[in-house]
Parts: sequence; C-alpha cells; structure tokens
Amino acid sequence: MDKRLTLWILAGMILGVAVGYAVHVSFAQDSTQFEYITKTFKLLSDIFLNLIKLLVAPLILSTIVVGIAHMGDSSALGRIGFRAITWFIIASFISIGLGLLMVNLFQPGVGAPVDSIGNAAATIGEVKKLDFWEFILSIFPKNAFEAMATNNILQILVFALFAGIALSALGEKGAPLVRGAESLAEMMLQITHYVMRYAPVAVFGALAAVVSKSGLAILATYLELVTEFYLSLALLWTILLSIGALFLGRRIWTLIRYIREPMLIAFSTASSEAALPKLFEQLDRFGVPRRISGFMLPLGYSFNLDGSMMYMSFATIFIAQAYGIDLSIGTQILILLTLMISSKGVAAVPRASLVVITGTLAMFDLPVEGVALILAIDQFLDMGRTATNVVGNAVATSVITKWEGMLEVEQPDYVETAHAPAHTAAGGKAGLDLAKDMVTDKRKTKL
Repeated sequence: MDKRLTLWILAGMILGVAVGYAVHVSFAQDSTQFEYITKTFKLLSDIFLNLIKLLVAPLILSTIVVGIAHMGDSSALGRIGFRAITWFIIASFISIGLGLLMVNLFQPGVGAPVDSIGNAAATIGEVKKLDFWEFILSIFPKNAFEAMATNNILQILVFALFAGIALSALGEKGAPLVRGAESLAEMMLQITHYVMRYAPVAVFGALAAVVSKSGLAILATYLELVTEFYLSLALLWTILLSIGALFLGRRIWTLIRYIREPMLIAFSTASSEAALPKLFEQLDRFGVPRRISGFMLPLGYSFNLDGSMMYMSFATIFIAQAYGIDLSIGTQILILLTLMISSKGVAAVPRASLVVITGTLAMFDLPVEGVALILAIDQFLDMGRTATNVVGNAVATSVITKWEGMLEVEQPDYVETAHAPAHTAAGGKAGLDLAKDMVTDKRKTKL
C-alpha cells in the first residue's frame, strides 16, 4: 500500500506540473477561464490541508498525553526532554548558521531585480515587530479549546504536558482518561489512513495551481537562488543524516526509506503539518515507541524546523544583498539569535516563514518590501525547506529513542493490521489486542 501510494504521489507531482504548464500556455492570465481553473486546482489541495488540520490538534494532544502517562517515571520524561531540547538547539544553530554561511558564500541577492517590488505588504498581511516577551507569553495557553481550535502546536504541547503529568500522578484514578486518549489516538490514525488516500489528488492540485500561474520560466528566472538554496539544503541533509548515522548505524538507510512518503507529502503541499500523521505511522514501523514519538514530534514541530530556519537566514540576507546593504558579522549573529526564537511554532501554516522573515526585516530596519523578491518562487523554496523539517524531526526522534535504549526492531507488514480488525463487533477488540500483544512481544527486543 505504501509503495503504491508513493508512486501515486509521484505521478500526481508529474501530472500537476504538466497540466499546470499546459494551462499556463493555453489560457490568458487575466481570463475568466484561467481564474476558474486555478481556483479549482487550489481547491483540491486546500481540501486536503483542511482535512489534515482536522487531525493535528486531537492527534498531538492524545499522543503526548498517552506518551507521558505511560512513561510514569518523571525523571525519564525530564531526561528525554533535556536531551531533545539540547538536540534541537544544536540543530537550530547548525541550520541557521549554515544558511548564513552559504548565502554569504554564494551571494545570490547581488543584482536581484529590486525594481519589481509590487504589493508585498498586501500579500504578507500586517507586519508586526518581533517581541521576545510576547512570544514567551504566547506559549502558555489561556484557553485549551482555543489552542486546539487554532492548531497552536506550542500551546497544545504545554496543555498536553500538564495533562499527561497529572494523569501519571493520579495513577488508577486517571486510567480511564488515559484509555480514552489511547482510543482517540487510534481513531485519528484510522482517519489518517482515509485522508491519505486523497493525497495524490491534493499533490496534483497544489503543483498544477502554482505552475499554471507562474509557468516553468519562474525556475529559470530565479535559477541561481533556487539552485544555491537547494545545494545548501542538500548539505544540511548530509550533516543531519551523518549525525543520525553515528547513533543509528546502518539503520539510517531504513529510516530514509520509511520517511520518503511523508517527505513527498511535505514537499508537495509545502506544509509540515500535512506530513505529521503519516510520519507518526512510519516511525511506528521503524521501531520508535509511540510514547516517544508522541512526545518528540510535536515538540520538534515547534522547536526543530531545520529547513525553515535555514531558509529564514538565507532569505533575510538575500534581501539585504539585493538592496546593497552590507550587514556586519555582529548584526548577522543578532539575526541568527532572533530567528532562533521567532522560528518556533511556524510549521502548521504553509509559508508562515514569510511572516517571520518580514518581522525580522522590520526589527533590523531592513526593507520589508524586499519580501516581494522571493514571493514568486517561495512555493518552490517552501517545498524543499518543509521536506527538510520532516527529515530533521525524524532523525531527532530516532536518535533520542536510540539514545534512551528504546529503539525496537522495525515492524513487519502484518503488524500494520493492528488498525484494521476493529470493524467487527465480536472480533474487533480481540484482533486489536492480539496485534498489540504481538507488538509488545517484539518490543522486548531492544537494539
């Protein structure tokens, strides 16, 4: 099933580019037919993104609560959290620092067409200067339901941490709620299976929409920026996977094989959120216990956006170069530290990095309108950085699991049927319990 879905997604990508280009050359950009067609393409991808957003809040809440409640040992939770944050900080410095290094080395902004600014402010929306204190305050929810309604990953994470720790402390009194959270997580994963069958259509619509509007010439126009940014991302992938290989050994190749489908989804939709449910499932198969991935992935999606952080530093300096503004090393370090804070929690929204870049430009008195320079190709850049976010979080979760001595052997295909037997009234629970027992037996063998 996984291989077939991957092939269908690839087919959707190729067909989307081909159909999008055909529409681009066949219809006038200002015609009614063109607008109707592009809106239809966008609708196909927007439906998928809305369905994914439907899954994210309850999936994150339930998996974190269950993961923490099953840990039981608060010292283990603190140890895993400390190791995770340490990894995230180091990865953030590598990502942002590498972005600054590569953009200063390549200098893609020199000679950029700054005379075609347009209405960047209208596209991005209201620009707000970054405020450290407001950012810290925004982490803590004043209403758990509001946090879930807006898919605020940071706030959901904080609430789920409190809930999981509280249920762990309650013991048997909290057991019914823990079982309810387990059932909720299973239900959301089953819904994920249904939603993912629509992914190839969504991929087709997303790519057809952007190519029909911009054409293939957009890649030629910004060929230097696109090429150099993707070279930088390739170098970041090499660094992250090499560090992962130090912990995982040859199993790093197995991890790459398992996460190719979430990567394709993230690349096509330019949303890390869209790949999250499938990433949970694939890490299950790789041997990461859900109590670890349920804690690590939501945390990583808030604090470990490696591709987005590289892009933010790359794009900020690119705009400064385009306007001939020479930034000192000290200023670039300040930009690095600012992006370290402001980049957290942006994974849930496609192109949210543009908002952070705009705020950073305003904070350092750089020309905000320069964001228009990258708007035309931001979709293509966003695809690469979003796939990188998925790689970074998959490696981080696997490494921390191995570090804790909890990485299991990968599950064979028959274990995936654990979600399937729940269709019959008499045999559903028995089948699910049997599958869980099979998984439990396998988890006694640690690598």
